Amino acid sequence: MWRYIVRKFLAAIPVLLGAALLAFLILHLSPGDPARLVAGESAFEEDVLLIRKKLGLDQPFLVQYLRFVGSSLRGEFGRSLRTGRPVRDEVAARFPHTFELAVASLILSIGIGVVAGVAAAIRPNTAYDYGATLVALAGISTPVFWLGLLLMLLFSYYLGWLPASGRGGPLWTLAGLQSIIMPAIALGTPSAAIIARLTRSSLLEVLRQDYVRTARSKGLIERAVIGHHALRNALIPVVTVVGLRLGALLGGAVITEQVFSWPGIGTLIVTAINTRDYPMVQGTMLIAALVFVVVNLCVDLAYALVDPRIRYE
Repeated sequence: MWRYIVRKFLAAIPVLLGAALLAFLILHLSPGDPARLVAGESAFEEDVLLIRKKLGLDQPFLVQYLRFVGSSLRGEFGRSLRTGRPVRDEVAARFPHTFELAVASLILSIGIGVVAGVAAAIRPNTAYDYGATLVALAGISTPVFWLGLLLMLLFSYYLGWLPASGRGGPLWTLAGLQSIIMPAIALGTPSAAIIARLTRSSLLEVLRQDYVRTARSKGLIERAVIGHHALRNALIPVVTVVGLRLGALLGGAVITEQVFSWPGIGTLIVTAINTRDYPMVQGTMLIAALVFVVVNLCVDLAYALVDPRIRYE
């Protein structure tokens, strides 16, 4: 097992280095001079040269990259050109908001997806199965921004039940709960549809296995056969998908946060891109990649623990 864990850690290192390289290239491939952007359009050329030297932009490409990787390893991503605050502090202030939205949408998608998938699998080729399949396809195909606008139109404009946008406060308050419902539904609907389809197909395959027939031949009731024998193995691929979805959501639900003005990482990235805040873009990209890699690493470990057929060596 330890060999498996070490191998996964080592495999994550090239991914992080590649993400660091892509984040670093943003500064060099983007149009314009970052030093001029910091100094201002009306600044003298001497001031621009001084800032370029201070930022290390006059150094060779490889030296700049190694310095960027070294400072990133120390958790230093520079200061925002827009606010002047450290990028680390800006991301740390926004990340909890993205985390709570991602977890809320994931809980919602798992609850709906697994229940709908199991219900469709135990009633194959029935009206319910066809209806669940149709709804799942609609959920996968519907754009998040369009679904978000429909939810706002229905629950905020016509019914007036929920706030249209913004974060109302902590989740343990009524305003906080009301404000997260629509973003969580909009963000979690595609994931719920994917989980429902995957749960259905996986459970149907497991129900055809010999050990399930053996369990039925022993006289076990259908609920025990599905709950204690089939469902656990059927959910193994679902665990992988859930982990991947969580990593993607934590990396920044950009569209959802923009539609609902949710103050998370996604909104921070869009604002940084619009204002050409290069250190902020680099820092958020690198942190999002780190979160994605860590979550996938945890999923790989959980997958190995859940499925005894996986060979660690």
